[in-house]
Amino acid sequence: MTVLSSTRGASGWRLRRLQVRLTVAYTLTMLAGVGVLSWVVIRTDARSLQSASYEELYRRASVSASLVYYDDKDRLQLDGLRDDDATTGSIQVGVIRAEPGGGLSTVYTSFGHSLLVPDAESGRMVRRAMRADATVRGDGRTRDGHAVYLLALPFYDDGTGKTAGAVLTIGSQEQSRDQHEQLKAAVLFGSAALTCLAAVSGHLISGRSLRPAWQSLEAQERLLADTAHELRTPVAIMRGSVDVAGMDPGGLELQLPRIRRAIDRLADVVENVLVRGRLQTAPDTFEPVPLRLDQLVEQICDEVPRNGHRLNLDLHSVVVDADPALVRVAVRNLLDNAFRHGATPGDPECHADVDVSVRDATVTVADRGPGVRPSDLPDLMKRFRSSGGGTGIGLALVQEVAVAHGGSITVEPRSGGGSAFLLRLKSTHRPKWRPWHRNTPS
Repeated sequence: MTVLSSTRGASGWRLRRLQVRLTVAYTLTMLAGVGVLSWVVIRTDARSLQSASYEELYRRASVSASLVYYDDKDRLQLDGLRDDDATTGSIQVGVIRAEPGGGLSTVYTSFGHSLLVPDAESGRMVRRAMRADATVRGDGRTRDGHAVYLLALPFYDDGTGKTAGAVLTIGSQEQSRDQHEQLKAAVLFGSAALTCLAAVSGHLISGRSLRPAWQSLEAQERLLADTAHELRTPVAIMRGSVDVAGMDPGGLELQLPRIRRAIDRLADVVENVLVRGRLQTAPDTFEPVPLRLDQLVEQICDEVPRNGHRLNLDLHSVVVDADPALVRVAVRNLLDNAFRHGATPGDPECHADVDVSVRDATVTVADRGPGVRPSDLPDLMKRFRSSGGGTGIGLALVQEVAVAHGGSITVEPRSGGGSAFLLRLKSTHRPKWRPWHRNTPS
């Protein structure tokens, strides 16, 4: 399903309503097109069947008229009609002659004792054909009320060359109507099925076209949730410190370090949230450049507040294609995670002893804390799963930065206790500079 179920609120409702409107518009457009096409097909089929029926009536009438002739004594001869295929089958052929007094008389019918249509109907058709001296056709009804096609073709007196009467052919409309109804039912059923398919496909297509909007909306909501979650703790710390200092003005100096740490925490939170927003809502701004990874890590280690923690560096020169700002945030979050959760067991002040190394485009941050099992890493990467006052999105952000660079983040148990987090990036070039080591106590 293309709709992201986690999206809530008025914005989500507006997007859902837009999707419904797009689906309805697509379905109505398809319905209009299919309806017009169905109407054209049904109308064309009706005309085609009618035209084919009249063509068959004309063929039989013209053959029959050619078999009607006058002998030397000006007597009408009809013997050729009785043995010809034109006068067999379900179409009735009748020969109607004009009498000297102006009347009409039926002198031949292919079957039955009389014509299927009433005399008034047959007379009307014959008089029209004789008066126009041309083929005329029309619709009528039999004596028992069935709809039929009528076609009258004049024949001539061989001696005088004048119109002597007309051949009338009568064909049933029921057979062609049954065929037409079958086609109509098939067309309407196919149109309904196609419209339903269009509705389903329109819903899927509109959902897919709105997917970027859903994802952007969800990213914004996650960003707001992250911001609210992360700012809550440092703001509470500062408020508590101010309240304590307000009750004891002399204790302000004691609260300043705590407030300063909370401010630093706020700065880290803002940077994390901005980076996460950049990765989620503006991935096109990702700009990798050739970067000395070891120098960047050294600079980060010099800038990060130690607060009594110890850092041991083992940096090997390596060049990667990476975005310096994103890598900086990822490494800072790994260090922050190690300082917060990697305190060395037995240390009275809960300080961490952290080893940082850069080797083969991999940044390793190892501590001597309680350790993390590799199977627990997916849970640690989830938002708000960090415990013990962590950032909540720190490791999740590290993973996003790694993925953006085509790399990964993994954790391994450290020999002698603790964990080692490995941030792997893509190496582009490794110059042959000598590695160096540095221990930096608190």
